[in-house]
Amino acid sequence: MIAVYGIKNCDTCRKALKWLEAEGVEYRFHDFRIDGLEVTAVSRWVQRAGWEKLLNRRGTTWRNLSEGEKDEVDEAKAKALMTDNPTLIKRPVFEFDEEVVIGFGATEKAALKA
Repeated sequence: MIAVYGIKNCDTCRKALKWLEAEGVEYRFHDFRIDGLEVTAVSRWVQRAGWEKLLNRRGTTWRNLSEGEKDEVDEAKAKALMTDNPTLIKRPVFEFDEEVVIGFGATEKAALKA
């Protein structure tokens, strides 16, 4: 079973969930806002996929951070920011069999099918 992490009103998350259903893939959805987010999950994703890929610098949450928060981001600072502001995490995050797939493009779909 695939664990899907995201936000229920995120368009990309909704598309991903519809695609998984159409493909007949079993999944469990975890909404950051409703179900919360543990530091251990963020650490695991950073370890497996890298903080640069996980941190969403294109969204509103990033733009609303202070310049001090955005300056000199390293792994530790990125983990803290994403734990405090889960909407800074690029969505959706798929977790299965020790794998972490971030986002929902053609490459990610291929990885999910494999």
